[in-house]
Amino acid sequence: MRISQLWFLMVKTFVKIGLFFFTKKTIVIGKENIPKKGAVLFTVNHPNGLVDPLFLATNNARINYFLVRAASFKKPFIDKILRSLNMLPIYRIRDGIDQLANNQEIFEKCYQILNNQDTLVIFPEGGHCKDRNVKPLKKGFTRIIIGALEKFPDLNIQIIPVGLTYQNPAIYPSKVCIKYGKPIDTRIVFENNSPAKTINILKSEVAKQLENLIVNIPNNENYNLIVTKLNDARVDYTKVDFTKKMIKENTIPNQKKKPINFVKPLYYLIVINSFLPWLLWKKVFKKIDEIEFIDTFRFAINFGTFPIYYLLKTLLVSYFFGWSYALTYLIISLIVVLIYTKFSIDGDKIDDHIFAGKNA
Repeated sequence: MRISQLWFLMVKTFVKIGLFFFTKKTIVIGKENIPKKGAVLFTVNHPNGLVDPLFLATNNARINYFLVRAASFKKPFIDKILRSLNMLPIYRIRDGIDQLANNQEIFEKCYQILNNQDTLVIFPEGGHCKDRNVKPLKKGFTRIIIGALEKFPDLNIQIIPVGLTYQNPAIYPSKVCIKYGKPIDTRIVFENNSPAKTINILKSEVAKQLENLIVNIPNNENYNLIVTKLNDARVDYTKVDFTKKMIKENTIPNQKKKPINFVKPLYYLIVINSFLPWLLWKKVFKKIDEIEFIDTFRFAINFGTFPIYYLLKTLLVSYFFGWSYALTYLIISLIVVLIYTKFSIDGDKIDDHIFAGKNA
């Protein structure tokens, strides 16, 4: 095993542990659709910033490469970290037309990744948005497929659409459903159609599957009404098929009163026990101007500061009272966080109209 792979697997393990403490429940459906070997392109909807690739990476056995928006790579240190975790920058028009030429080098790397029988993750909507529907797909992923198949005549690539559904994006704790679709054999499509038609067929098939893999509510005049009714009924969006059936049959329950969150006192205990990381989070939160990045920054701060902070406090307790008290403190602290995360009532949806990145 290469050092880069070992590093990726090590970080993947730590991130998976972090997500376990961060997420109320992770539901994975259709994992049997993932080939154990061979080139795979995962095409994923993108509702929740940079935590989306984290959930993908930690919930399938393959070592994945990711195409991530280039803006995330601006700082040299962050650039090195992201690239070491198999993330590659993809440039969009909003990054500047002169930057688009850099994509050709990235595409060449993608061709080689697929030819090496590895897996690539791409978000074909071209941007993140927490709205509960599939946005029009960009053709970038089809260019990668066609380019790789043209360059390597013996290569076959399976496209697997993946649907991500969060109960309440930006709310802690929340549930997430990861639903893998059926493989699409790109070689058959490519060899039996012109490039232009191949693009349309692949985009159409991926979009169709994505719409079935999430709670897809068409973005029309009824969208806000349906979402409001679902939220008022406190529907579990992660029960994707059940929720879609309610919408189709117009059997959404009446408004339900929010149940009592009996573990809420534990939250205040966690704040007291983690006061400095919590202060850092409150300061960062005020600067976030997109709802889709709340979970990204929240998880990054939790993952980066809480283990160190708890370790330092454990060492401090051991210095004054001995290791038995220190380990007891650490275990109880982790159990309290875990109980709150796993048993807390789902939080309320953040209102787009009042969120401006400044309200704490």
